[in-house]
Amino acid sequence: MFITQDIVMKIFFKKKKIINNKFLIPNNSSVILAPTHRSRWDGLILTMAMGRRVTKKDCRFMVTKSEMIGIQGWFLKKLGCFSINQLSPSLAVLRYAVDLIVKKKQLVVFPEGKINKHGKKIVLKEGLFRLARLAKKKATLITIIPIGIAYSEVNPKFRSNVSLCFGEPLIISDNINFSINEFNEILHEKMTAAENEALKIVGR
Repeated sequence: MFITQDIVMKIFFKKKKIINNKFLIPNNSSVILAPTHRSRWDGLILTMAMGRRVTKKDCRFMVTKSEMIGIQGWFLKKLGCFSINQLSPSLAVLRYAVDLIVKKKQLVVFPEGKINKHGKKIVLKEGLFRLARLAKKKATLITIIPIGIAYSEVNPKFRSNVSLCFGEPLIISDNINFSINEFNEILHEKMTAAENEALKIVGR
């Protein structure tokens, strides 16, 4: 935390802005963070906004198996990441993710499934919705928080500006009757709206 937040983030980025939009951290529900994915810096930005220093909880990132290789994989593991095979997720990983949700930890799932540098509209992955439905069998309700992250340059450079914006939460409860496609469309709209606010702050 000291190295990444107090040294790397402080030196690399010139300005860092979090747009709360009257956002209140949910205390009594399980939380899944659903951010846009524009850069490898996203994890550190999320940790700044919702990490241990803010929520008293660590962020646990679900990432693709290909990301957890070599030195990068070592660093990501230290950051709180665990891998999943998107094509054939193992039961052990699914149980671990569901357990994080049920125990009211902070699970981070990038719904776009990969870095989408230019923010093109792509079909969101189905995993987040399926995880939420699985966890809902053991939890009272689950709060999904759409998040938009924007940088002053498409490829963040030294002394770039960055902004993070919280969107309107989605609540998964017993009354939910969305199909996966309907849910993903709503989530995408909320993520995009949050990102557009963040883009304005960084001048794009």
